[in-house]
Amino acid sequence: MGFFDKIFGKKQQQESIDQGLQKTREGFLGKISRAIAGKSTVDEEVLDQVEDALVTADIGVETTVKIIDALEARVAKDKYLNTAELNTILKDEIKNLLVSAPQDSSYNNYELPAGHKPHIILVVGVNGVGKTTTIGKLAHNFSLAGKSVLLGAADTFRAAAVDQLTIWSERTNVPIVKKEMGSDPASVAFDTVKSGLAKNADVVLIDTAGRLHNKAHLMDELSKIKKVIQKVIPEAPHEVMLVLDGSTGQNALEQAMHFTAATDVTALTITKLDGTAKGGVVLAIANQFKIPVKFIGVGEKAEDLLVFDKDQFVNGLFQLQ
Repeated sequence: MGFFDKIFGKKQQQESIDQGLQKTREGFLGKISRAIAGKSTVDEEVLDQVEDALVTADIGVETTVKIIDALEARVAKDKYLNTAELNTILKDEIKNLLVSAPQDSSYNNYELPAGHKPHIILVVGVNGVGKTTTIGKLAHNFSLAGKSVLLGAADTFRAAAVDQLTIWSERTNVPIVKKEMGSDPASVAFDTVKSGLAKNADVVLIDTAGRLHNKAHLMDELSKIKKVIQKVIPEAPHEVMLVLDGSTGQNALEQAMHFTAATDVTALTITKLDGTAKGGVVLAIANQFKIPVKFIGVGEKAEDLLVFDKDQFVNGLFQLQ
């Protein structure tokens, strides 16, 4: 990818994020604007209003307290804090909360982290969060970036999941490994990884069942899948990616709690951020679990699943260029 392609690609991605975070930004910045209207300095009343704006955007109490404490410390230190500076300071504090993926495990323009071939991504999450759709969009975008992709339909619990993944496989012209309903998910995962090795695939995306009603069962199933994958590639899966629905706000936090307790989640994808005022939940999750967000969904199209960039995200929240 040439220099200008990168520049235009980044500009396009920023525009998608700005659009996707519109409702969150309107609610959040609207409250802050009302809080500082007619004021020249940041006082206790302004800080109370900022706190309310953060909580309403579903940034969460713990994360909000952390941001407000930092602002109060800044006010105490500077004695006089201009309201014009408030957005800039807020922006910096929010950016500090977001965990950056280590350089060797980050995705840049859907370039894969170095050192694994195939790169195995185990995708987890409850039904309804857009997990299978996310896998389809990842397959599409990795393929567009010139990568060979293989899908594994290890959610054998829900018939629609296999059908849905098969449709994505046909749409993206990406091969799929699947078995009949009720098959052992670990056996599907095992066959998928073996096939990925044989095909010399760049990336293997494995769908898993999204059941939360029985945490012990979920834990057993995921650890069994990991064990059989490791018979083929000892260091796999290279990524356990949890997909969360950003529009559910604090519910997404609760799901993250369940899954991080059940398995070693190493990456997050947060979907459905367009059309919700609760986009701040990205910050709450990143702050609480210290797990990097790798992808965010800001629209229906496959291209609207974006590689997460914390500078672009915070710019989108404030729409500052």
